[in-house]
Amino acid sequence: MKIDFRRWIRQPHVSAGTLRNSFDRRSVVIGAIQGGIGVLLASRMTYLSVFENEKYKLEAESNRVNLSLVPPRRGWLLDRHGQPLASNRADFRVDVIPEQMKDADRTIAELGKLLSLSPIDLQDLQDKIDKAHGFAPVEVATGLDLERFSAVSVRLPDMPGVVTQRGFSRFYPTGPSVGHLIGYVGAASAEEYEKDHDPVLITPGYKVGKDALEKIFEKELRGKPGARRVEVTASGRIVRNLDTREDVPGQTIKLTVDAGIQDYAARRIGPESAAVVVMDCRNGDVLAMASMPSYDPNSFSDGIGRLEWKMLSDDDHVPLRNKVLRGLYPPGSTVKPMVALSFMEAGLDPDESVFCGGGLRVGNRVFHCWQRRGHGSVNMAKGIYQSCDVYFYHFAQRIGMDPIAAMAGRLGLGHEFELPVVGQSYGTVPNPAWKLKKYGKEWQTFDTVNATIGQGYFLVNPLQQAVQASRLASGRIIMPRLIHGRDDKPAPSLGVPAEHLAYIHQAMSDVANGPGSAPHARLPFPDIKLAGKTGTAQVVGLNIGNGKGGQWKHRDHGHFICFAPAENPIYACSVVVEHGGGSGAAYPIARDVLTYVFDKQKGMDILTELEKNWGGTPQERLDARYRAYSAQYGVGAPAVSPDAVQQAETVPEPRQPIVSDAQSPAPEPDAAANAPAGTASPVAPVTPGNSGGNPQ
Repeated sequence: MKIDFRRWIRQPHVSAGTLRNSFDRRSVVIGAIQGGIGVLLASRMTYLSVFENEKYKLEAESNRVNLSLVPPRRGWLLDRHGQPLASNRADFRVDVIPEQMKDADRTIAELGKLLSLSPIDLQDLQDKIDKAHGFAPVEVATGLDLERFSAVSVRLPDMPGVVTQRGFSRFYPTGPSVGHLIGYVGAASAEEYEKDHDPVLITPGYKVGKDALEKIFEKELRGKPGARRVEVTASGRIVRNLDTREDVPGQTIKLTVDAGIQDYAARRIGPESAAVVVMDCRNGDVLAMASMPSYDPNSFSDGIGRLEWKMLSDDDHVPLRNKVLRGLYPPGSTVKPMVALSFMEAGLDPDESVFCGGGLRVGNRVFHCWQRRGHGSVNMAKGIYQSCDVYFYHFAQRIGMDPIAAMAGRLGLGHEFELPVVGQSYGTVPNPAWKLKKYGKEWQTFDTVNATIGQGYFLVNPLQQAVQASRLASGRIIMPRLIHGRDDKPAPSLGVPAEHLAYIHQAMSDVANGPGSAPHARLPFPDIKLAGKTGTAQVVGLNIGNGKGGQWKHRDHGHFICFAPAENPIYACSVVVEHGGGSGAAYPIARDVLTYVFDKQKGMDILTELEKNWGGTPQERLDARYRAYSAQYGVGAPAVSPDAVQQAETVPEPRQPIVSDAQSPAPEPDAAANAPAGTASPVAPVTPGNSGGNPQ
């Protein structure tokens, strides 16, 4: 039997009033909660609409309107006559921002079809993307025609990360002729952005100076960016332009360089590895500073690709090195006018002579003259215009090295000049104190003998040689300058007596116009004479090669310094031809460059004929070589390491071997044909380790 206990439990009595009171209490609680929530919502809405109004208004506007920077137009670099050496030209371009690409492989493949990119171009593009940082833009193509540009533009919504631009790109009218002088531009690296957090650096299409003047004057050339506001849809498609603020172009910089002379000098070098410097010896204006072979800064600015890098790095003529500033060479006999000045200042009578029979014994060594038959009786003038080594061997021992080194310094050798350049190798003017400090060894007589003919420890660069020629021509402390119109004050005097300079001028004039060593350096003008000095610098000893033929790297360097007109100097010039086989490779270049300076048409007629045999202009030869490499290697060229280009640009010229015993290569053709024979002097037989001498 079940017992129902519920009947013993007292049930509460619920009345209508009880129920009503309970409902009222709950209503109050719920109403309070709802009212509180309402107050909170109203407060929040009031805060957002009143206090945060500006913020959300801007965010709403940004959803509708895109604001982007417009890269500033880079300032121009002009020559002394206002001709552009680096300018800008209107450009249609396509860039990609790697961080914004959703499917990079598909996007690159699509761009390849739309822009007709070759497999090599696509490989180079992939390399650039792999090395890109963050939101830094990567250039895909530039200089596009309207059809290809439009084909990409209409497909932008389907290709996130692709940016099309109408703007300006850097243009170098003479291409490789100004590569080392002007430099080039390129996209800013992560390191450059870290140093300068300017947002324009990561703006698509913007490029910074990477070398030479483009790098030195980056701040002046940069300008200020503009801005553009456009209305866009939710997918990013541009509806209309709203507002544009124009950019402020960078400053225009005017150089002392003459664009015509610069281009001519670079082209006249031809296939040689050489440097040419032309200066106004009245005020120091650098009219040309050509180092060849070079690179085309127009293509370099797009980022160097694998194939182009291999082409340049394979070239034993080192096209990425600025030989004018970073090339160091023994100056050879070009120092003899300087040495002669030091002799006269030390009290030597220039009419005092010595007999040259082809060599001179110094201690237990015999130092040969380049002219094995000898020059006979030689005074100072003949020692210069016939470049007799024995004359300088003999009197250098009497005068000593210190006066010679002091005169070399006064003429600019061994100096670094205040120029807007990335770097200079200033070389060596040796003396006893220098050798003791450098090597911990005492100076020897053979050191003086070697140095006095520009061998041994002596090292200079082509710019220093041009300064030397300018100071010899003017008798003033001429300082080279690249910026036009600065410091027009007359240069101070060199402190050399006028009669000493006149003597040197006449002797140097006789080099080309008299019984000298380079009659073919004579200018083709009856009323304009050139004064100069030849020089040949040895690279290897005679046990390896004679310096005239054989392997290119074993041939002697050729030098020539000069000024013209000889009677009233205006222009000074220096030429160095690496491994040219001697000065015979250098002075024809100087002669033709100065011919162009005085008569442009006559100079161009000479150059046009020469370039027919060389395969065209430097740009045409570069293009032909690139096509050959493209056919040979295709996409098989090795990748470019990130630091490879920078290292190639900054590595100085390898130091030339120090020769403690001067060698005696064969004479120059002109010199051999015009030098009078002398009677052989009674010199001791020469053993292989003790031969001496110097070419011209």
